[in-house]
Amino acid sequence: MSEMITADLVDLDLSAESKEAAARALAERMVAKGRVTDLDGFLADVAAREAQMPTGLDGGIGIPHCRSEHVTEPTLAFGRSAAGIDFGAADGPADLVFLIAAPAGADDAHLTILSSLARQLMNTEFTEALRAVSAPETAAALIRGDVTPAEAAEDAAAEGTSVAEAGKDTATAPAAASAGAAAGSTTPEPAVATEARPFRIVAVTSCPTGIAHTYMAAESLENAGREAGVEVTVETQGSAGFARLDPAVIAAADGVVLAHDVPVREKDRFAGKPTVDVGVKAGINRPAELIAEVRAKAERGEKTAPATDTGTPVDRAGDSTEGYGTKLRKWLMSGVSYMVPFVAAGGLLIAVGFAVGGWTVDKAPSVMDHFVWTQTDSWGALLFQIGGVAFKFLVPVLAGYIAYGMADRPGLVPGFVGGAISLSINAGFLGGLAAGLIAGGVVLAIQRVRIPAAVRGIMPVVVIPLISSAVVGFLMFVVIGKPIAAAQKGMTDWLNGLTGTNAVLLGALLGLMMCFDLGGPVNKVAYTFATAGIAVAGPSDSAMKIMAAVMAAGMVPPLAMALATTVRGRLFTPAERENGKAAWVLGASFITEGAIPFAAADPLRVIPSAMVGGAVTGSLSMMFDATLRAPHGGIFVVPLIGNPFFYLIAIAAGVCVSTALVVVLKGLRKPAQGTPAAESTESRAAGERESGQAVAA
Repeated sequence: MSEMITADLVDLDLSAESKEAAARALAERMVAKGRVTDLDGFLADVAAREAQMPTGLDGGIGIPHCRSEHVTEPTLAFGRSAAGIDFGAADGPADLVFLIAAPAGADDAHLTILSSLARQLMNTEFTEALRAVSAPETAAALIRGDVTPAEAAEDAAAEGTSVAEAGKDTATAPAAASAGAAAGSTTPEPAVATEARPFRIVAVTSCPTGIAHTYMAAESLENAGREAGVEVTVETQGSAGFARLDPAVIAAADGVVLAHDVPVREKDRFAGKPTVDVGVKAGINRPAELIAEVRAKAERGEKTAPATDTGTPVDRAGDSTEGYGTKLRKWLMSGVSYMVPFVAAGGLLIAVGFAVGGWTVDKAPSVMDHFVWTQTDSWGALLFQIGGVAFKFLVPVLAGYIAYGMADRPGLVPGFVGGAISLSINAGFLGGLAAGLIAGGVVLAIQRVRIPAAVRGIMPVVVIPLISSAVVGFLMFVVIGKPIAAAQKGMTDWLNGLTGTNAVLLGALLGLMMCFDLGGPVNKVAYTFATAGIAVAGPSDSAMKIMAAVMAAGMVPPLAMALATTVRGRLFTPAERENGKAAWVLGASFITEGAIPFAAADPLRVIPSAMVGGAVTGSLSMMFDATLRAPHGGIFVVPLIGNPFFYLIAIAAGVCVSTALVVVLKGLRKPAQGTPAAESTESRAAGERESGQAVAA
């Protein structure tokens, strides 16, 4: 915490008139300290977070905050405004402004410290001490926790400012209000003394960023619970992850408060109890009302029904504001992510089977009928046939888990059934994609129908699987199956007919896709396209050429970054040079994600360079007629590659092209801070200044 805020990051005379100007003024202090690398980029991230939900809190507090790739380390900046700045709080402008900047991958320790600050903001003594201090050093020390509010008050008093006077009104007003309420009340509060034990509440708090509001709401609920004589146990689902409440604590709870602006994870744990479900700011601003509301629900016997629909896997993992296009991509990627292990295991087993048993292993009889322990041919046939069985799951798994991403577990049965039908009618992967989307849509439609209470118990076990499987089967067999099978056959025939320039251009396109987002959705589309071709019995030469081109191109980005850090290390930071060592192994293993740290730090130079190199490798691989039966493995499956020598030449050529481009592009820019190139430039400049001074003398 000692480095998160210093006196240089404190402005006790913040003159900004708007929240945007305030964020810029404080962010400029972060830039000056080297905590933020791109001012405008960071402010855009702050504005995006602010657009999700205003960050003003009752009590004159504004806490603009975000996680950003432009932040080098967790940082706090504090500003105090005499006029006040509107951050959207209901009670008016904020005079205390905290700008919280967290790196995109901030570690748990720093996020825990930030959450501690958020809880401190609920402490009146803390905020009034900040209003009274007159020295930036004291303010920074108070925020760091180096001095207590009382010690800060002594410092302020010594300088002629009384914290006690500053907090007098705020301290007495609640007490007066409470006394007035007690005097004028004719209806007694519910008698807690008659209860055998205190009323127990479990709560969950969460916000989009998971840094400030999450923990402030937790602190506010806990404080209100103590004042009301209620046991409140809070689960904070923040950026540092979350520790699940003990099931015994949940079981013993009399009520539930959910204060959240993003979906509550594992919400079904709280089903069947009196529940108040509100936004996170309600947990901060009116915790006593929420506690009273959940107690009233418990007295009336109101309970939430045991939930069968707590959100799909995509809903639980994503943002509630995501559009349909984003969800569609996630549904498809859900299927692909579950399918890839089957591809890798089955493909490698088939490839090793060919290596052990020879190229005729696919014609061997079943190992159940003929298996000789001492013959390598039998072992090769065994591996090949195991891999073949694994490959038969590809399309059903793809379809089943697309439907799962859309409709959760009820989507699995119709999804798998639709995928299996796709295989039986030769509709292949295109049929699997269609079957998965149809199955998920059918289940969602069924779940929207109002069902009598007496039938609800058998819905997920009997009714939904029965109806959805029948509908999906009808559509696949009778309506759309034949057109999709024809399209699949047309695509296969087109691939088989690719020669010359067309094949080279396809290789270049696949290479560009593999290197565009380094393991992201576009990369996965190209990879899935390639694996679809070799997932059939007896894949064609064209399909194996495509698989070879895709794997070769995917190896280029990390290998190129590794080579660049070796030949021109001065253009990279120490952390990047260290990442370059690991990138050798990652690239050789066909793990394209090994280049992500470089792309994240300098996307405009790294990604185009990687794409050009990937296109070169993909086109050369197709030109050299290299083939590959294994869907993964990198250089470790070179013995299984057709025309391996020229295949390695294609990879080397792409790596050299990408390396040359990234070195040239990085050499043209101003050296990044922390690189040896920057340090040598500064040294030369200093030397020139000294020489000039000597000449002048």
